[in-house]
This record gives sequence, C-alpha cells and structure tokens, in this order.
Amino acid sequence: MVDGLGRSLAAGELGAGEVLRLEDVQERFGVSRTVAREAVRVLESKRLVSSRPRVGVTVRPMSAWNLYDPQVIRWRLTSPGRETQLRELAELRAAVEPAAAALAARHADPAARQDLLAAAHALIAAARAGDRHGFVTADAAFHRVLLGASGNGMFAQLASVTEELLVARRDLLLLPERLDNPAVRRHLDVAAAVTEGRAEDAALATARIVAAAHDEVKSLLEGTACPLVT
Repeated sequence: MVDGLGRSLAAGELGAGEVLRLEDVQERFGVSRTVAREAVRVLESKRLVSSRPRVGVTVRPMSAWNLYDPQVIRWRLTSPGRETQLRELAELRAAVEPAAAALAARHADPAARQDLLAAAHALIAAARAGDRHGFVTADAAFHRVLLGASGNGMFAQLASVTEELLVARRDLLLLPERLDNPAVRRHLDVAAAVTEGRAEDAALATARIVAAAHDEVKSLLEGTACPLVT
C-alpha cells in the first residue's frame, strides 16, 4: 500500500498542496482506517506528506521530500519524471564519487583496498558471464566499498542511493543487451589506483566512469541507444 501511494505521488496524481483523504486510501486498498493511517505515517516519515489537525494529510512539494530515501528514488524512477531522476543521480555521482575515490586512496585501510579489488574482479567476471544479477550486485558492492573507504561518513551513506540506481537500471531493462567490458575495466583502474595510494589517478578514473554514466543518461533523455556505463 505504501508503495502504491508513493508511486502515485511520484507520478503527480496528487499535486503539492492537495489533500490525501484517508477515506480514499481505505477505499482504494480495501483496508481499515488504522492501516490507512499507518501507511500515511510512513509517507510522512519520508516527508512526502504532512499531517495537521483540522487540515488533514497534505501532499508536500517534491523539493521537501527526502530525495535520498531509496524507496523515494525507486518511485521517481518508475514515474513519468524518470528522466529527471536519472539526470540528478548522474550529477550527484559526478560531484561525489571522484572526491571519495581520492580520499579512499589516501585513507582506506588494507582490508577496504582488498575488498575494492575483489568487487572489481567480481564485476569483470559477471560481465564476461553475462550475469546481470551478479553484475549489479558486484557493481553496487564496488561503489559501497569505495564510498565507505573514503572515511567520510556522509559519502558512505550515499551508497544506498547508488545501489538503488543500479538495481533500478536492471529492473527497468536499462542495461545493454551486452555488458560493456571497457566500462567494467575502468572499475579495475579505480581499484588499482586506490590500492596503490594514487589519489589523483583514482579520482580521474572515477570521473571517467561517472562522466560516461552521465553521457548514457543524456543519450537516454534524447531517445538514442547507448551502452550503459555504471
């Protein structure tokens, strides 16, 4: 029920300032008022709606939503505004991940450096095998380790945002029919630079990955085919 309501809000079926009536939620999903109220509370925790006495449940503008919440990202990626969400995610990664890679090269402990290399090799193996599920799992692990190894806790918490994007691309059939090996090898370049403590090289290699991802998003917005780079 929460997922259905979230998708409806992300699709703009109710605009900012409109009232979400509990009676409508009850009727739509065939649930009790108590259950409908609990679902609305989840949406309120994600800042999609606000509830006030004598006013009711009001839809908030998207600028007020918790746009870093993985579930909100998923809803936006399945909405008519998917292109905007893809562009914003690409721009966020471009701003953060090269800096995270440079920090990881300077500060990561030996275990994190080895984990990053292992994730890069797992990504290559999955790509060669055509294993889409394994590919996304390894890719998400790579970026999670990279952001965490930066030593910046705020960067580390963005890993769930990146993972949601990668999973959504798979689920929304936005992976290319043939996985892109040159893009995969760029991940190994990043891992090698981090492992060897080459901060500038790590940042540059990561910037190349996210720039290619941004180009892929642009081509999607323009309606042309382009291999996915993650």
